[in-house]
Amino acid sequence: MKERFIEAGEIVNTHGVRGEVKIMPWTDTPEFLRAIKTLYVDGQPLHVTASRIHKGAILAMLEGVEDVNAAMRFKGKRVYIDRNDAPLEPGRFFIQDIIGADVVTESGEAVGKLADVIDAPAGMIYIVRGEAEHLIPAVDEFILNTDADNGVITVRLIEGM
Repeated sequence: MKERFIEAGEIVNTHGVRGEVKIMPWTDTPEFLRAIKTLYVDGQPLHVTASRIHKGAILAMLEGVEDVNAAMRFKGKRVYIDRNDAPLEPGRFFIQDIIGADVVTESGEAVGKLADVIDAPAGMIYIVRGEAEHLIPAVDEFILNTDADNGVITVRLIEGM
């Protein structure tokens, strides 16, 4: 069963003296997270009253956070979103929904399970653990199909992968 709340970023600092927080998004784009109007920190809902994107981060005003001292208590906290507030386009999925998925080759041979995903500068890399560990670039050439609902990822491996 898919988790209701999805880890979506971290409040890394405050911004200014009026209580804004700086959120580093862990989503594909900052715009995706900025569109969500209720964030969750420590299981508590926080309504976003205003936000803007600044250098890849989101600067947000949170309801009830009026000054830098109030904002400071959120520094270092993880930000979650409710899955129901974040509809995805067909074929898209949240990374946490595929961790643990079975990874198979196009001929159906088991490779292992998706253990982790590295968000590297050149693109995402899937870490697959089975009899051996495989690092697979998350590009169409190697990731042929991702069935998040059934927990199966079909891959094409090459020599040395």
